[in-house]
Amino acid sequence: QVDLVESGGGLVQAGGSLRLSCTASRRTFSTYALGWFRQAPGKEREFVAATNWSGGSEYYADSVKGRFTIARDNAQNTMWLQMNSLKPEDTAVYYCVGDRAEVPRYRADYWGQGTQVTVSS
Repeated sequence: QVDLVESGGGLVQAGGSLRLSCTASRRTFSTYALGWFRQAPGKEREFVAATNWSGGSEYYADSVKGRFTIARDNAQNTMWLQMNSLKPEDTAVYYCVGDRAEVPRYRADYWGQGTQVTVSS
């Protein structure tokens, strides 16, 4: 099992940027494919971005493609989500997720507690 902890959320104006971080408790960090999901008030949880075990492949939801960038550093047990050109519709709780068996684009075995991102218009 791995404990995932998010940080970096906050309040930003539309058009601004935020960088979310996700750190893990285990040295086996590299054995987990990682990603981000988000959930807005009154909406279902949705996929945002994911990366494979080495960080060599990246996957994005159409709604964030070209604005968000996912990256990881296995030596630091850390993953990031750089979010640029933020829109009010990006407002949500963002969850760091991990899975040992597959890239988490549809589901994940491990979830962080979440960090709030609020984009004001």
